[in-house]
Amino acid sequence: MNRRNFLKAAGLGLVAASSPISLSAFGSPTSHTARSGKLNLSFKPYELQLRHSFNLAKSSRTTTPDVQVQIEYDGLIGYGEASMPPYLGESIESVTKFLGLLDLSQFSDPFRIEEIHEYMDSVAPDNRAAKASVDIALHDLTGKIMQQPWYKIWGLNPDKAPDTSFTIGIDTAEVVRQKVDEASPYNVLKVKMGLDNDRELVDVIRSKTDRPICVDANQGWDDKYRALEMCNWLAERNCLFVEQPMPKEMIDETAWLRERSPLPIIADEFLQRLPDVARAAGAFDGINIKLMKSTGMHEAYKMVVLARAMGMKVMLGCMTETSCGVSAASQLAPMVDWADLDGNLLITNDCFDGMKIVDGKVTIPRDRPGIGVLPKMQG
Repeated sequence: MNRRNFLKAAGLGLVAASSPISLSAFGSPTSHTARSGKLNLSFKPYELQLRHSFNLAKSSRTTTPDVQVQIEYDGLIGYGEASMPPYLGESIESVTKFLGLLDLSQFSDPFRIEEIHEYMDSVAPDNRAAKASVDIALHDLTGKIMQQPWYKIWGLNPDKAPDTSFTIGIDTAEVVRQKVDEASPYNVLKVKMGLDNDRELVDVIRSKTDRPICVDANQGWDDKYRALEMCNWLAERNCLFVEQPMPKEMIDETAWLRERSPLPIIADEFLQRLPDVARAAGAFDGINIKLMKSTGMHEAYKMVVLARAMGMKVMLGCMTETSCGVSAASQLAPMVDWADLDGNLLITNDCFDGMKIVDGKVTIPRDRPGIGVLPKMQG
């Protein structure tokens, strides 16, 4: 079967297998059958302050715009977040405008997450991070109503959560050495690449540590021969995989690279939502799912299941986020091969307490319902 027919068959035949557990199967928890009310959405802008300048192949920044979201229902509050690095095409203005258009008070049942997603898609297309903020808050809220964390609702074993990588951005040799020292508690390093000094960057890291690295080229290699040469070179230096080596439009060149690369090739910018999973098959060995791109936990779960059904590896990533967004993603961590959930560690003004990294491993709060976060006291 050629690649085109394979993708068509995969898209038609496997999407049905990707549906998450239906919340309607749980019914209303017995201890909360008296609950009634309307969903009340509120939100406010919040600028994330980065510990270091975040340098990528095509951009650099010291802050990330963010919107913090709450959904209140019958005295309980669910927390959510929209983080908007520039390449997503969203902003404080677009997110607050979209959220301002929503009327969640028409819903008296927060468990109708699928229906609420359909409603959000009907209000406006795209706006993925904005929709993710509502989705995360709904999962936090419904988990609190059930008095259970979402990893447990999904039937997952938290002990199976993988190590997280710690990101080292493109920088001077001196700053890279400093970042490697700061990353000493982590077992895997993630290296941002895509410029002319890629090899120098890895050499600097290797002068400090032999820990495994994973590479994110952020679409920075636009020549397939150079990309293959780099993959061969990295394979000799304890690299686990290469993420989005080429521009997302260069899908045929990426497929060519994947056939020849000694390292797995993982889709990032190429991949946004569920339909993109089938499109990635044949050109990538795996996918990187981020809640801010997938519109939240509901669709991210479907993406993991579909990718597994198609024999693909799965990585769980994040943007620069508070512990709200990262902890929501961590509930899915036992399902994936690799995690890159360090977004809260890259900022100085985290306003939540949630998921922790213990001995380099993603550690989900086991006894906190919902997504597992508590707001920090602002002082």
